[in-house]
Amino acid sequence: MSRRADFLAANRGRRAPMPGFVLLVRERSDGDPAMRYGITVTKKIGGAVIRNRMKRRFRVLARELLPVHGVPGADHVLIGREGGIERDFTLLRAELEKALLKVMARPVGDAPNRPRRSSKGKKGISSASERPGQESGQ
Repeated sequence: MSRRADFLAANRGRRAPMPGFVLLVRERSDGDPAMRYGITVTKKIGGAVIRNRMKRRFRVLARELLPVHGVPGADHVLIGREGGIERDFTLLRAELEKALLKVMARPVGDAPNRPRRSSKGKKGISSASERPGQESGQ
């Protein structure tokens, strides 16, 4: 996957958070059984060398495990987490297998109910002088 729109669409799919990464899976429903994957690692994780090392590790894991445990006809996105670069490779492999099985076990329409962000600002907390039934300054 290379288009930003595909990554944003995957964000609306099922997710499986793990200590080293977050796995997002979204079925495309376009009739194509091909499994696609994308990898993203933010600058918060580290410099270019660190990010590229993490992406290489995820790429190897995805090529190894997606044909066996992936969801046919779906987009898979791996988002690197801060602890992912120090994690042992076999531990990352086990976590990705666990995440893929967790996502496969969940029914298609069963995306977790995440609270939506409100477009309005937070309600301000009134001070003691503005609260009804209380007098101030005494």
